[in-house]
Amino acid sequence: MKFKQILTVFLVMAAPLVAAPKNALFIFADDLGYTDLGCFGSSFYETPNLDALCEDAMKLTNAYAACPVCSPTRSSVLTGQYPARTRNTDYFGAYNPKPGSAIPKHLKNRPVSAAPYVERLPAELTTLPEALKEHGYATFFAGKWHLGPKGSWPTDHGFDINKGGWTRGGPYGGKKYFSPYGNPVLEDGPDGEHLPDRLAQETNKFINATGDKPFFAMLSFYSVHTPLIGRKDLVEKYKKKAEKLGYSKEETWGFDTPRKVRLKQDHAVYGAMVEAMDEAVGKVIDNLKKSGKYEDTVIIFYSDNGGLSTSEGWPTSNLPLRAGKGWLYEGGIREPAMIRIPGVTKAGSSLETPITSTDIFPTILESCGLPLMPKVHVDGVSLLKTLKAEKERALYWHYPHWGNQGGSPGGAVRLGDYKYIRYYTGKPAELFNLREDPSEKNNLIEKQPEMAKKLASMFDAWLKETDAVMPIKNPDYDGKLKKW
Repeated sequence: MKFKQILTVFLVMAAPLVAAPKNALFIFADDLGYTDLGCFGSSFYETPNLDALCEDAMKLTNAYAACPVCSPTRSSVLTGQYPARTRNTDYFGAYNPKPGSAIPKHLKNRPVSAAPYVERLPAELTTLPEALKEHGYATFFAGKWHLGPKGSWPTDHGFDINKGGWTRGGPYGGKKYFSPYGNPVLEDGPDGEHLPDRLAQETNKFINATGDKPFFAMLSFYSVHTPLIGRKDLVEKYKKKAEKLGYSKEETWGFDTPRKVRLKQDHAVYGAMVEAMDEAVGKVIDNLKKSGKYEDTVIIFYSDNGGLSTSEGWPTSNLPLRAGKGWLYEGGIREPAMIRIPGVTKAGSSLETPITSTDIFPTILESCGLPLMPKVHVDGVSLLKTLKAEKERALYWHYPHWGNQGGSPGGAVRLGDYKYIRYYTGKPAELFNLREDPSEKNNLIEKQPEMAKKLASMFDAWLKETDAVMPIKNPDYDGKLKKW
């Protein structure tokens, strides 16, 4: 373990010992990039409430999503298992190869066909809210679900109350981010009511109604997923800010085959969406403090995949991280994250040790003084254990699909400072030292063959252990498409 990590662990664990907090609040952003918060480096988007929470919490500088797209990561949070194991490997609603199904035209001339996947959260698996209910917790969900059709919605998986979580992955009905919402599990508010604010209101109502009963609240924002729509006042604010800063379109774009990549955070509508989400977070944190429950609540903030930088409006940049949502590069999987455990984490501290979204399940259990369930959250490790660990731990990814954002089917493993990426398309593998090269510009596959061999062997063993479903060769591929 590096000296800085040892020092961080000492400072964290030196916090005064108090009774374990009994409540948990998990705040989940959608498509929020690693550098989209002020406390994670943004100088364009304004996020004072999350910045304040970060100052009062532990900043997680190497926090990862289990997948570069949303549904698989969401599954990993609730089950503590890698998507490769649960078969939830793509966002639900994406092309799913089935006997007799036709390959979409845009995927026909590709080296491999996407692997089939399970389009619902497996009912047989114990979820985090189900585990907490066994200990008398009231459970609540608000916002984006995207983990299956009716019959596999939040109340089917352990949540007592569901406000807004259903099949679809974005606010696509009604007036989208404004009421009327056209959402079957969220009553319409006054005309023009803003969705992020409404979700905060519902969360506060739940928290205030629990009394002395322990609670688990999952505030799962639709923000900042497409459609790109913001409050008019905030959109105008960011338009003026971009003009004042003198941003020019000529400096905005780069290229990462096969897509152009946004290199600057200057999108006014996206800025409005980020700030509105931050305001909503602030209302929930303020309510916890006013209700006297702040010091009795574990708070975790996370995002489900990297920022959208190569497609669908190209609204943000993840620099210095490479690429974004849908890619196995750091921009697609590293997330802005923080955790506050009263009596354990030290305000203003940070953790460099790599963690992943499967760790949230056991972390909440142990932080609340509840027994771990290692046979359930088999791929998750509690952060309380991570803080004391001395051995390096490997993290894995398996995404056997063609991402809408330009990414190719592949998988990856990170161990210590090194990350190995294998493509299932025939494209050469890559090896990066993330400490020296966080932008993943220098492929070390030929310079460090022993490290590459070690990580490749570990990855092979993990694929076998999880029984990961692989894509198959496309018999109709003509061999001409090389850029993938």
